[in-house]
Amino acid sequence: MELKIGVRNVGETTILDVAGELDLYTVPRLDEGLRTAASAARPLLVVNLAGVAYIDSTALKILTDHQKRVRALHGELAVVAGQPAIAKIFKITGLDKVMYVVATEREALEKVNVDRPAKS
Repeated sequence: MELKIGVRNVGETTILDVAGELDLYTVPRLDEGLRTAASAARPLLVVNLAGVAYIDSTALKILTDHQKRVRALHGELAVVAGQPAIAKIFKITGLDKVMYVVATEREALEKVNVDRPAKS
């Protein structure tokens, strides 16, 4: 299945709408999209996986790597895992404890737009 990534903005937040399968062969496109989206001084990102049918460990690694990078820039990243099977993968791996994994885009926008203290 082909991977499609759409990018849009809601206020200062960049939303990546991902559809298809995230695996070893398609994850470089997600990585590229996240790198581009994280170019803001304080990136606020939502990765909407509502259209994703399959996700493997390479995609999970890319998401956690970008979360670390974004937080180092005092930004935030949230994942919308609307599909029960996708949400279950985040729960089984424990990633739902280290990153924002929510069911809806609205929840994700609320999570990334919480004021984070700036480091001096």
